[in-house]
Amino acid sequence: MIASHPERAKIRLENVLFALGNPLRLEIVRTLADEGEQACGSLRKDVAKSTMTHHWRVLRDSGVIWQRPQGRENLISLRRDDLDARFPGLMDILLNAIHAEQ
Repeated sequence: MIASHPERAKIRLENVLFALGNPLRLEIVRTLADEGEQACGSLRKDVAKSTMTHHWRVLRDSGVIWQRPQGRENLISLRRDDLDARFPGLMDILLNAIHAEQ
């Protein structure tokens, strides 16, 4: 069972910024923003499953992603609508900066 996700009103800026302060988690957010919902196993095959579980938890608990089970996989999607509602412009600035660095 996947832990609960914070309600939109309970997403806190400091938790989002903490979650986005890791290069791997930023890459996950970029991929989700560009490509949409993904199976957790398809996002980072070169990283240990236990490490990715930690990153999913940080992103989920901060309110950055939705995680939902489907069969033997978990599907992950960006909570863009919730993040845009709570922090207007933050995701646009972040994603523009990520794309400018590539």
